[in-house]
Amino acid sequence: MQKIIHRENDRGHVDFGWLKSAHSFSFGQYFDPEKINFGALRVLNDDQVAGGQGFGRHSHDNMEIVSIPLAGVLSHQDSMGNVRNIETGEVQIMSAGKGVKHSEFNGDQKDPVKFLQIWVLPNEQNLTPAYDQKSYLHLDRHNKFVTIVSPEVSNPDAVHIHQDAYFNIAELEGGNTISYTVHSEKNGMYLFVLEGKVLVANETLERRDAIGICDSAKIDIKAEYNAKLLLIEVPMF
Repeated sequence: MQKIIHRENDRGHVDFGWLKSAHSFSFGQYFDPEKINFGALRVLNDDQVAGGQGFGRHSHDNMEIVSIPLAGVLSHQDSMGNVRNIETGEVQIMSAGKGVKHSEFNGDQKDPVKFLQIWVLPNEQNLTPAYDQKSYLHLDRHNKFVTIVSPEVSNPDAVHIHQDAYFNIAELEGGNTISYTVHSEKNGMYLFVLEGKVLVANETLERRDAIGICDSAKIDIKAEYNAKLLLIEVPMF
């Protein structure tokens, strides 16, 4: 087993007034040569956007972009014609492919929207851009993982990603243990603690800490107290 630890305090923190963000990997003004990516996982930004503010129309290409609101509503528009609100309890994916333009704004004029913006390198270049979003509120996340992003188009509960990657969420009660097994020996696991405190691979992780693990088929995660978890499985190339 190989592992890396990313502590909350070690992330790149920026504050532009309207936008507060914490970067787990090098992004924008934040650069750390030791934190470029974890396999195909390129970006994990923990964003908070003030009421009525947001990101104006801009371009992306050849990237799988996943947004997960944690509080509030994120308003999205793109050059594919999508005009959508993504609410807490939903997951959105935009496959930028050969090129797409979009904007993201706080859907509320008063309260901030908090969301994760995650980029994954695709397994094929210059694909036709695509968009999807789904709710996961109906999925039972109690003391077990459920998949909300998957390469398997047959999964009706997950949005589709053009990579051998899986995003999984769980809500774990204190004292309980859950396990996760990778789909391929070529993949690694990046566990991001949204809330709570857990023990994994002999490491204690608290709110917004993360651990990347590769060369291991399975991990066990024990909650020291109630925890909300995001586990991203990606190819390590």
